[in-house]
Amino acid sequence: MRPGKPVDQIPVFLLTGFLGAGKTTLLNRILENPSFQDTALIINEFGLVSVDHDLIREGRERPVVTTTGCICCTVGSDLRSSLDELLIGRRDDRLPPFSRVIVETTGLADPAPIINSLIPGGVAALSLRDHAVARAFRLSGAIAVVDVQGIGAALKSHSESLRQIASADHAVLTRTDAAPAHGWPERLRTINPALRVHDAAAADFDPARLLAPGSYSAFGKGEGVEAWLMAETDHHHDHGADFHNLNRHGNVVAIPLMHDQPLELGALRRFLIKLTSTPGNGILRIKGLVALQDDPAAPAVVHAVQHRLYPVARLDAWPQGQASSRLVVIGTYLDEAAIRADFDTLAGKPQPFLASVLDAFKHGGA
Repeated sequence: MRPGKPVDQIPVFLLTGFLGAGKTTLLNRILENPSFQDTALIINEFGLVSVDHDLIREGRERPVVTTTGCICCTVGSDLRSSLDELLIGRRDDRLPPFSRVIVETTGLADPAPIINSLIPGGVAALSLRDHAVARAFRLSGAIAVVDVQGIGAALKSHSESLRQIASADHAVLTRTDAAPAHGWPERLRTINPALRVHDAAAADFDPARLLAPGSYSAFGKGEGVEAWLMAETDHHHDHGADFHNLNRHGNVVAIPLMHDQPLELGALRRFLIKLTSTPGNGILRIKGLVALQDDPAAPAVVHAVQHRLYPVARLDAWPQGQASSRLVVIGTYLDEAAIRADFDTLAGKPQPFLASVLDAFKHGGA
């Protein structure tokens, strides 16, 4: 009996990089190329409130799946489930055809369990769905986005950043237009000798080079990568007691802040400056979309990395018509109660103490 014709597998590309490195910006640059219009996306965000999904420039009916929490903690179910969702949608004609998938991870994701769920010999396929995903998709490459202004601090404090670089095929340096690379290409290659390093600000940088077809291999990459993958095959990956808390990853917490009414720009700036300038608060990332009083229909994009606060930019309209302010503050050693109190003051919400006094006054005067 002659063997059947092998089924062409859909390449999957992993886009990693620490919080605020510029993954979404790079993804938008990739999607500007007409050759990549037939790309499906899986966007993983840390915390229960999605922001990055809204900052992806929409293409013609591009298939997009958004997941929350840390994809490396729930990879056995979350990533395979998302790929299966794309597969079923394409088969049932609910989604347009796609030729590749890009998975943008949260900046806190350890790539090892994600890679292990997509390569032969990795995490075991335990269901028909898992077998279908394994037959239909293959991991083709891993890309790490590296912010030259923040990578030094990230490598010192967060092992995920080291693993993202060590596991990658490509590293894309960002913010080199604002700060010199200071020898980072050579330093990154000491972590991963096989790494191909690109400068996103270089005139000859072509994002298409990142998506060359192939099959991912750990051979020749950073020391320990193959051992990490083997360890993930044998052990469940989690982050302690907070595994089920989608707003927490180890000692890093995401604080979602939401409000339905437009905010005043000056008050918003004071709130953000206080957040990013308070010593010892461990800010890693602030991102969000905010309705401002001067033009609520044009949302403001809020963006801060560690203690660097970037100018507020404006969009022409609300993505998907969701006109409500939403911020996510990510960091370690954050005083959540104080941050929420400051935001409630900014948003004009009554403070709990004042509200109770007012309530008592009303009832006493009745």
